[in-house]
Amino acid sequence: MSKSKVNELVQQILRHRELYYRGEPVISDYEYDLLEDELKTVSPQHPILQLVGARVDGKKVAHESKMLSLEKTYLQSELVKWAKGERLLAQLKIDGTSCSLIYKKGKLVQAKTRGDGSFGEDVTDKALYIGSVPKLLKNEIDCEVRGEIYCSSQGFQDLLMAMEEAELALPSAQRNIVAGLLGRKNHFYLCRYLDFFAFDLIGKLGLKWEREKISRLKQEGFFITENFECESEAEIEKVIAVAQKFMMSGDYLIDGLVFSLDDLRLHEQRGATAHHPRYRIAYKFKGESRVTKIEQIEWNVSRNGVCTPVARVAPVELSQAMVSRVTLHNMGVVKQYALKSGDEIEIIRSGEVIPKFLKVVKSSKREVKIPESCPSCKQKLMQQAIWLKCMNTKCPAKSSEEILYFVKKIGIENLSHKRLADLIEEGLVSDIKSLYLLSSEQLLALEGYQKRLANVIIESIQKSKRVGLIKFLASLGLEGGGINKCEKIVSSGYPTLKSILAMSEQDLMQVEGFAEKSARAFVNSLASKKVLIEQLMQLGFVVEDFEQKEIEQGQALQGESFCITGALSQKRSEVEKEIKNCGGSIQSGVNSKTNYLVTNEQQSQSSKYKKAMELGVKIITEEQLMSLIKK
Repeated sequence: MSKSKVNELVQQILRHRELYYRGEPVISDYEYDLLEDELKTVSPQHPILQLVGARVDGKKVAHESKMLSLEKTYLQSELVKWAKGERLLAQLKIDGTSCSLIYKKGKLVQAKTRGDGSFGEDVTDKALYIGSVPKLLKNEIDCEVRGEIYCSSQGFQDLLMAMEEAELALPSAQRNIVAGLLGRKNHFYLCRYLDFFAFDLIGKLGLKWEREKISRLKQEGFFITENFECESEAEIEKVIAVAQKFMMSGDYLIDGLVFSLDDLRLHEQRGATAHHPRYRIAYKFKGESRVTKIEQIEWNVSRNGVCTPVARVAPVELSQAMVSRVTLHNMGVVKQYALKSGDEIEIIRSGEVIPKFLKVVKSSKREVKIPESCPSCKQKLMQQAIWLKCMNTKCPAKSSEEILYFVKKIGIENLSHKRLADLIEEGLVSDIKSLYLLSSEQLLALEGYQKRLANVIIESIQKSKRVGLIKFLASLGLEGGGINKCEKIVSSGYPTLKSILAMSEQDLMQVEGFAEKSARAFVNSLASKKVLIEQLMQLGFVVEDFEQKEIEQGQALQGESFCITGALSQKRSEVEKEIKNCGGSIQSGVNSKTNYLVTNEQQSQSSKYKKAMELGVKIITEEQLMSLIKK
């Protein structure tokens, strides 16, 4: 490649870096990474490949230790090769802005962006507005906490309403909004709609494992994203599948996973380059894009009444799947890009079931059509910020989506989306209450149901009546009631359903992450669900109180690894949760690093039991496990 071509490639990379960190990307992450990969092949030592983060425009502040970027891979085989068989801690990779928080004697004294890795921008005045950034830690320690400032789906909605009230220009997409807010010279209060997830703890704290960092961060009052311990290739594959599922329906945006070596001694041994640490790597979901033509735009009504535009497009193959439907995000995007049938558009698919619109390639001469009435109930629609909403509480489409959401969140197994949709269409299920009135005889009267399947579904529905408080709240579809927000509320002094129902707007505003508007929305939404809650209680629901374990109890299984085989007296997921809450880890198979195999079978024929006997791994019952937890 000629020198001029290399320079042209470098200029493209610089331009797209600048646009990304300004919050205005015009290409996907994958397309950007392809540009860097191309430069690596023709000029592997080029200085631009060592650049970290973005140029700092505001007040510069130095990082005590360089805040590096991460090496990236899109291939599972490369990830496994990098791990070299070591135990890993995987965390969801938040799509936001990296930030460093400095604490002196437990008090927040400074917040700064990653910047170019050596110097960041001082954003302390903005971080003070972020509810999930602790201003005082539980202990008076000196430390640095690194994490990601992000905007949740609910936070984005609340932010847009606030910006509309202030008569500010509205962004049409959630992605990269953080960079825009942190770069503002005014309206700092808008940062109250942002959140913070911690992912690293730096300081002289005597820690030996990456998982200990996570436990300590939680103890100090930080929120952390979902994390998983894994070692084998099968476990890594399972974690990637979980992350892909979260990417489709999670409360916040992710673009992959970050894998870290669990043993901190290996961090020192592997060291770092000028660009990235060798003990941590990002696994990103590959985004493949294609150009296609919009044939028709449909509007689908969600459980909250939001009408989401979905384009039916000329079928095109993306990531080994034929695609004919593409989400257009919201009414604001349709208006901004004047989207209509006949437009040629670029779409991308990176793990999502429905691919996403990227940009218009060629616009048609037809008219943009925004519906005035709901496609389900035909009532007049309301334009609210960038959304189009149906305000009819009895809209059939809203009711169906509410039931589907509840089933998914409450964890009713064996009742697939299609089976539930069929039950709704048959008139057997009309609301959440009617789910619990179903009988196996009613199911057997339908085509495709045999006695065993009917019994399994009814049993699964009845089992869901016993549920933890956080899961129960999250399943109700409350406004601003995602799983993370429910955890915040419950762990802030509201451990029972009775205390939650008695909570006022003013009470909720004392919980981190809730401003006046979001607190009012949550409380009003909860009030609207009281009839449903009473109905579920009458049907035999048991909502278990939240028990906040003391820190000493929470570490009862610290550093111990467990594998489970055979049937238990309670849900396996609940037992695994207990183990993790007490500092232990779960393994899918038995190996030399397994400390305990949990089984209620005295002479199990399972391969796990045989392997444990062969390796001399201690075998305990479920009852013995509970005794360890209660020590």
